[in-house]
Parts: sequence; C-alpha cells; structure tokens
Amino acid sequence: MGPYPDLFDQCRVVRVGGELDLTTTPAFARDLEDARHGTGRLFLIVDLSEVTFMDGSVLDPLCAAWRDCRGRSGWVRVVHTRRASNLVFRAADLLKRFPRYASVQDAWQGVPADRAAADRPV
Repeated sequence: MGPYPDLFDQCRVVRVGGELDLTTTPAFARDLEDARHGTGRLFLIVDLSEVTFMDGSVLDPLCAAWRDCRGRSGWVRVVHTRRASNLVFRAADLLKRFPRYASVQDAWQGVPADRAAADRPV
C-alpha cells in the first residue's frame, strides 16, 4: 500500500461546520459513528475547516474514532485550518495524534499543513 489508501471506498469523510460545543457534539459523535459502520480497514477524514468555534467536548468522539480506526489498521486525519481549533488540540496535547491538514486532499495524501507549506517553492 502506498502513502494513502488505494481504494477510496475505504476512506470516509465527515464534514462539519458552524459551532462544535457541548450542545452540538452529540450529533457530531453520531456522524463519526455512522461513518465507521461496517468492518475492515477504515480511513477517516474529519473536515473541520468550516467550524467557527470548537471546544474540548469534540475530543472524546475524535479520540474514540481514532482508537477504532487504528484498531482496524486505518487512521483518522483532521482538517483544521482555524487558529482556535488548533489551540484546542494543542491544549489537550493532541497535535501529534491529530496534526493539522489544510485540505481533504492533503489529508488523503498524508501531507500535513506544516509540511505542505515547507514544500511550496518561494
């Protein structure tokens, strides 16, 4: 297998927008669970690029998805482009588990945002 999955049907994308907080996280958790239905290897991209506010309540469902996908020889990659989202991951010391991806395509190819920026010609 190459740096990213050969079959796109092994990869699922969950897109979220607006605010993610204590009141909206249960629906987000259900979306993550729905995306992980079935058996076998699973790759999951969570696109938070349209999230305007996020608190720490999203971390439990994301970590549950991470454990599930890892247990199935897959991964979870998170697109988070806003500073506030990055601060939530940093405060929880989860940036190594959930490095920042600038787009779904970069997440699919496994190119973290910091590496993609470093590779661009000046």
